[in-house]
Amino acid sequence: MHILTIANRKGGCGKTTVAINLAASLAREGRRVLLVDMDPQGHCGLGMAVPDEQVDLSILDCLLSRVDGEPIELSRITWQITPNLDLAPSRANLSTFEPQLGERDGADVVLRDLLTACESRYDYAVIDCPPHNGLLMRNGLRAAELVIVPVDTGFFSLHGLTSQLEIVEQVKLTSGKAMTVRVLANQYDVRTKLAREILAELRARYDGVLFQTIVNYNTKLKEGTSFGQPITEFAPSSIGARDFQKLAREIFAMEANDLPSADLLAHAERLAADADRLLATTTTLVGNRQATGVDRQAGSPAVEQRTEGADQPSTAGTDVSAPAATETRAESAAQPVAKRHAETRTTPKATPAKSLAGADQRPPDQQAGPVDRLAGASARPEPEAQTPKKVRRLANRLASTESRTEPANRPPADQPGKAGLPAPSPHSEIDRKIEAIYGVRQDGDTVVFRTRLPAAKEVQIAGDFNDWMPHTTPMRRLANGDFEGRLRLATGRYRYRLVVDGRWSHDENNPNVERNEYGEINSVVEVG
Repeated sequence: MHILTIANRKGGCGKTTVAINLAASLAREGRRVLLVDMDPQGHCGLGMAVPDEQVDLSILDCLLSRVDGEPIELSRITWQITPNLDLAPSRANLSTFEPQLGERDGADVVLRDLLTACESRYDYAVIDCPPHNGLLMRNGLRAAELVIVPVDTGFFSLHGLTSQLEIVEQVKLTSGKAMTVRVLANQYDVRTKLAREILAELRARYDGVLFQTIVNYNTKLKEGTSFGQPITEFAPSSIGARDFQKLAREIFAMEANDLPSADLLAHAERLAADADRLLATTTTLVGNRQATGVDRQAGSPAVEQRTEGADQPSTAGTDVSAPAATETRAESAAQPVAKRHAETRTTPKATPAKSLAGADQRPPDQQAGPVDRLAGASARPEPEAQTPKKVRRLANRLASTESRTEPANRPPADQPGKAGLPAPSPHSEIDRKIEAIYGVRQDGDTVVFRTRLPAAKEVQIAGDFNDWMPHTTPMRRLANGDFEGRLRLATGRYRYRLVVDGRWSHDENNPNVERNEYGEINSVVEVG
């Protein structure tokens, strides 16, 4: 759990407004957030429509209970504001915290210990400190991983900022705790000359410490607080909501710089495992053909049979032996994979249906056998390095699906299907399996997103096509547990991410990715 403390001993700089709307913006991005009100004024509860008279237990009760030896769980006092946002409210009696504890040892780490006990329940904790340097603020600073100092672009802001930074440095020296400090330009009114000059001074003095995000002066922020709603609910399309969304994503980039690399490494390991399985399958095919003495140059019985019956319908009840029928299915599965491999290198924008439906048009004596097409033995000595990622994933899935899905009541190869209908051809079987490929693909004028997440309750899509609003594009759960979404998109290049039970991630089944400006990974789909 990342702990963010909002602190400034100067009043009127918008600490509580920043705390409420930052917490709501983090929650809107899919993170589980706890907002802790350490100000006896209780303005966080007031700004989120939590009536003071209905607050039986507050943050004071939790803090004192840990000192008295009979801890009260934080879950007993929290109020749920949104599905991902909880509030630990305060009351006026919080001002008695310092007199009751006095100079007791460990009095300034009570809040840290309280939050540590519930860190598995939340991704972020946002602490709103009072506007004075005392035991309550020291508790907030001792617990913090990131200290955010809001500064209004007014005349007294620079003096208050210097004083607050000195307090933070003193806490760092006495505690030996590593913490990051960032300054946030707040309530910035670009129309005034004074605000522009103070912002320029902040950038000159605190370069590298000042957030790139600037929270502009916006009346919707004050109106939302008066109505007891964060800006994400009161005016989600306002400038204020946009500013806090940018601030939340800048914090993500600060605290998760190493995560994309770890994700890419895990994705590469999965692809390598797929390549190993494909190579093992290829080796098995080679061993079987060598053991049966089949001359690959002369052509296998399955190839000869297909060549001789080229003028006949593929679904006619041809009398073939069981081994030949099995080899025909294996070869039919391999042929679209090789075709996809060839077309991927020549026409990268072809749709999956076009890339995988075609057959080898060369004369029979020049066609490559199934082993050649899978492994590229004559021209590609390193199949796992040469074969495109999507093709390796597709071949592995087709091979595993072939071994799992063999209907028990399937009619023999030399008999027609039920009701006098011909038995399905191997190509139709492959087309049916292709429909179940995970990731993203284009089906005519529709783009199909599909993923398999058995443990997920809800999956949404956010991207360029819906203004990154995941709640507008939920994926539906299919009968087999997969999630699927279908969108009609115009020709172009789109970035997107999946939101799985509130957590944002890239599409692990789509190898086309790029890093965004927040240090995270976006999946990419090109619609042609």
